[in-house]
Amino acid sequence: MSQKLSKRLVKLILGLKASLSRVNKELIITSGVVILVLSLRYLGLLQSLELAVLDQFFQLRPHEPPNHRITIVTIDEASLREGFPIPDVVIAELLQKLQAHQPRAIGLDIYRDVPIKNGHAALVAAYKSMPNLIGIELLSPNGKQTVLPPADLNRQQVGFNNILYDPDGKVRRSLLYWHIGNNLHESFALKLALLYLKSEGIIPQGAASNPKFLQLGKKVFNRFQENDGAYVRADAKGYQILSNFPKPGCNNTPEKSCGYRQVSMGDVLADRVPTNLIKDRIVLIGSTASSLQEVVFIPYSSGLMTGAKPVPGIVLQAYFVDQLISAALDGRPLLKVWPEFWEYLWIFAWSYIGTATKWRIWRPLPRFLHKFVEQWSTPIRNLPISKNAGSVILYFTYMKSAVSVILSCLVLIIGAYLAFLSGWWIPLIPPLLTFSGSVIWITYHLAHMQEELKRSREFLQQVINTIADPIFVKNEQRQWIVLNQAYCEFIGHPDSVLIDQSDVDFFPKHEADVFREQDELVLLTQLPQENEEEFTDAYGKTHLIATKRSLHKDAAGNFFLVGVIRDITQRKLMEDELRRTAAELFRSNSELKLKEDRLRHLAYHDSLTGLPNRKFFAEQLQESIDWAHNNHLLLGILFLDLDGFKQVNDTLGHEIGDRLLVTIGQRLSNSLRASDTVSRLGGDEFTVLLRAIPNEQVADKVAEKILASISEPIVLAGYTTKVSASIGISIYPITGQDADTLLKQADAAMYRAKNLGKNRYEFF
Repeated sequence: MSQKLSKRLVKLILGLKASLSRVNKELIITSGVVILVLSLRYLGLLQSLELAVLDQFFQLRPHEPPNHRITIVTIDEASLREGFPIPDVVIAELLQKLQAHQPRAIGLDIYRDVPIKNGHAALVAAYKSMPNLIGIELLSPNGKQTVLPPADLNRQQVGFNNILYDPDGKVRRSLLYWHIGNNLHESFALKLALLYLKSEGIIPQGAASNPKFLQLGKKVFNRFQENDGAYVRADAKGYQILSNFPKPGCNNTPEKSCGYRQVSMGDVLADRVPTNLIKDRIVLIGSTASSLQEVVFIPYSSGLMTGAKPVPGIVLQAYFVDQLISAALDGRPLLKVWPEFWEYLWIFAWSYIGTATKWRIWRPLPRFLHKFVEQWSTPIRNLPISKNAGSVILYFTYMKSAVSVILSCLVLIIGAYLAFLSGWWIPLIPPLLTFSGSVIWITYHLAHMQEELKRSREFLQQVINTIADPIFVKNEQRQWIVLNQAYCEFIGHPDSVLIDQSDVDFFPKHEADVFREQDELVLLTQLPQENEEEFTDAYGKTHLIATKRSLHKDAAGNFFLVGVIRDITQRKLMEDELRRTAAELFRSNSELKLKEDRLRHLAYHDSLTGLPNRKFFAEQLQESIDWAHNNHLLLGILFLDLDGFKQVNDTLGHEIGDRLLVTIGQRLSNSLRASDTVSRLGGDEFTVLLRAIPNEQVADKVAEKILASISEPIVLAGYTTKVSASIGISIYPITGQDADTLLKQADAAMYRAKNLGKNRYEFF
């Protein structure tokens, strides 16, 4: 269980290392592309492209329901033929006829800062009788190119109609407020929208989220900043908003007119306009005559396949008014932008997606697809793409890469378009460029890696073919990429079969698992490793091999696992034979040692009691004398002879006598220290060697203990017997200096103890 866990842990660590290495490369490439694209964006080189994309989104958006809030009274070419400039009396009559149909607001989008011909008094009277009339003026912060409003019109009934042009000459922003000096001015469109919304109970107020922002009804109008959306350091004077131009559908009229309903000034003066086109509506009066050239370009002005088609200025004002009212009443989305941080993150994300997508697509195809291609490449070799299996696989990889890139771009474009329909203007050109740039960069990087890989393989092939030992080279996917001839002969397969395959395809599972484990260890530690393994060739013969693995890296960062193999089968057989021989010798030596020990035991021990015999005692006595002499200590020798043993032997038999001697030997051993030695000299005679005693009293106490132990009754075969002992004692170096003398002295002392009554001990 622990081994499986270790393998899983190694695989996990290898996977993490590979992932971290890949992610680091991806982040480096991603960051480089992002920095380049953001630099282009900061310089304003992408502004026109992004604005053009925004225009196409406007073109593609679906039509909205027809507008029933605005009607445009056009001053067309026919109206101009009646006289230009249009006299005040005509304008006065036009206003009175419109007011009779009770519009909510009337916007007069023509300059009337001076009287025109006759009828000025009637025009002034019309001004004063129409509080819902809004005129125009043209503002300039420096006082130049300023057009004043009608002199007799109330100041509260005047709005400026200044237009903000983008660098490409189109209008995409609307100016609501403008401070000039200490005076706050409102735009023509805002004035009209506020008049319309006032009857709906909606008044302008500060937004709850930011009191500096205008809120009308359901919407907050975010103030345009100089770098919003695609703009780069744009003029953000006054209170501007990004215009989310409506796209009104077609009216249900016989002429099926689309956009804002228009009627000519002549039709109004001739009373040919139905009341429902004016009542409760905002009526805008302005020129549509091409001769006056009061036209502007907006996102709807041009398409991909059509030329530019400007719209009259009065229509532009209709768009502005419609946007304000629809947002306030219907909650129609306004055009909003992300903060710069989220835009940068969005651009970075798509750059990383491009890098990661391309990197992962270029990974080797699944093994089953390799085998499928190899199996079916023969029938389709006539196709240009399939001269061999490798070209087919490469073709599949390129196709997969192209499809993935195209799908990713479509996802980005469709996502940006759907966000636009919801009122969000998110960058499209920068993420497209970063995505494409990352794909190109990683493609170049991968191509460089492939080229370096090819060169490395060719170089390695040339080098290893000159080496007699079998050598293999694997890539990071543990696939063989280079093999020398010796390896192919060793395994029994040609290199054309082995290349791009792995161990699991040719070896038993238990062998392949060992090879993979060792490969992963080298990839994990990046240190050379040598291991002994089993190896089964194509003929079913199993070899014992020693493989040394090491990791190498080329200039492009490709890693190679190089393995050098030595066949150690014969060496291992010899080693096994030597081990068997050594084991046999060891067994023989052990048996001889046991026999030697047994013979030695027999030579130095009494066969009946197992106690040391006379020979062993003599050697021990001499060694003990030498040791006592060197260490200046005393040595005691006790000579024992059993009292009454002959009677037991004669009456109860020799077998009982032998058992008695064994029991006496055991009692003697139990009465002594571990360092003391008791021996049987023969018959019923025993000796005791007391080593390293400090004084004679120790021998005295030992003798008393022995006498007490021997004199205790002994039960043998149901018979209770009792014997005693006579003990003679000699002390080195007090009574003697050599072994023979000491033993004779102890023997003499024993006889004296026996003569003095037995069951006692005597010193010499």
